[in-house]
Amino acid sequence: MLDPKNDPYFRKGDAKTDVFGSDAMLQPSPVDRIPQGPTTPEIAYQMVKDETFAQTQPRLNLATFVTTYMDEYATRLMNEAVNINYIDETEYPRVAVMCQKCINIMANLWNTPETNKWKAGALAIGSSEACMLGGIAALKRWRERRKKAGKPYDKPNMVISTGYQVVWEKFATFWDIEMRCVPLSLEHPTLDIDTAIKMCDENTICVVPIQGVTWTGLNDDVEALDAALDKYNAETGNEVCIHIDAASGGFILPFLNPEKKWDFRLKWVLSISTSGHKFGLVYPGLGWVVWKDKKYLPEDMSFTVNYLGAEVTQVGLNYSRPAAQILGQYYQFIRLGFDGYKNVQYNSLQVAKYLKEKVAAMPEFQPYAQEDLPNPIFVWLMKPEYQKTAKWTLYDLQDKLAQKGWMVPAYTMPANIENIVVMRTLCKQGFSRDMADQLLADIQFAVDELNKLEYPTPTRIAMEKNMPLVAKTFNHTGK
Repeated sequence: MLDPKNDPYFRKGDAKTDVFGSDAMLQPSPVDRIPQGPTTPEIAYQMVKDETFAQTQPRLNLATFVTTYMDEYATRLMNEAVNINYIDETEYPRVAVMCQKCINIMANLWNTPETNKWKAGALAIGSSEACMLGGIAALKRWRERRKKAGKPYDKPNMVISTGYQVVWEKFATFWDIEMRCVPLSLEHPTLDIDTAIKMCDENTICVVPIQGVTWTGLNDDVEALDAALDKYNAETGNEVCIHIDAASGGFILPFLNPEKKWDFRLKWVLSISTSGHKFGLVYPGLGWVVWKDKKYLPEDMSFTVNYLGAEVTQVGLNYSRPAAQILGQYYQFIRLGFDGYKNVQYNSLQVAKYLKEKVAAMPEFQPYAQEDLPNPIFVWLMKPEYQKTAKWTLYDLQDKLAQKGWMVPAYTMPANIENIVVMRTLCKQGFSRDMADQLLADIQFAVDELNKLEYPTPTRIAMEKNMPLVAKTFNHTGK
């Protein structure tokens, strides 16, 4: 064991030592080994805090879908519950009840027909786990039907657009499910219903439409899919159902488009997953999944243990999980109410539309989709005619904005249209009209600087060989 006096990581200092007058500030932070001795909490705090200074501030991160702002009471409430493990339902029974209240509220927002007092649903760490649970339930229901019919059940498949979030790729891989992907295209920027139906067969466990596609912010047409599946199932005798990945749209549609039928009002929609930490307005670490009725949640997905002081039954892939996010979600439901959520989502959408109007007015850019934004997510690209002569790309613009503290991602679209590069802004609670004006000013400044370039940037040179294809496939209307 090293002598503390000779340990380069030893933190000399005490309660009387000024943080920046301590030996710790002359030493590198630990990389490979735990320090030999302790240090004061003030110094330890400052060292950890200092390592994060160079990062983008959360509210300037327009790449992330997750919530980056909650009011001080919500933050206080969650901080006070940071030491509570939700799974200990015996010790914290009121948290368990609160969780079920949240499930009830969401089930009713999505027009559940279930009449039981407690609706069928589950808590998740995020929408990824919630998607997994919805998919597993669909797989198990399909497998049970096949067993009862004496048919093979070793080749399940699912149908989804290429605009999927990566959790579905994980789901298919982990549970050995064939993933049948409907290509997005410029003619079909959302799920092509006819192609999706053609991909279905007796081994299809479900079709997964998306409300708030990660790549584009658009919504798949669930009502049209439900009608097509109803016809397909009647003709074939199959029972292909729908699980909706509503990670973003699940907290947008009920408030801004309550008349739109996308939820449990539709016959074949049997489960819906969402993210509480996206437009549910709660800090990261929260997802939800709700089933149309308890009968659609296989009994063997519930697991019971008795080593926490009493029998505890739960549905989920994770076991221990924070309770703070549950308190945060319930607080938001109480604090905002229906009208409050509607106002927040409306404002976020208006800011996104404002960005779309201003960016579209710039000679260099055009919106990815011309239709009205259904979600507070705005996606744009370079005009093909401008891109032909530009000496820079959207990746260069991303870098310029990062220098101002903004995180605005540039990325390629999914397979089949991967030659198109776009940028995206997520307009969430905490991103105001004034902040949008600041962003627009920084975009204009960056574009002006980039337009002065005499020689092409490395990213522009690298993209050169793909330019003719981009110009051919994307006309000036964006359609």
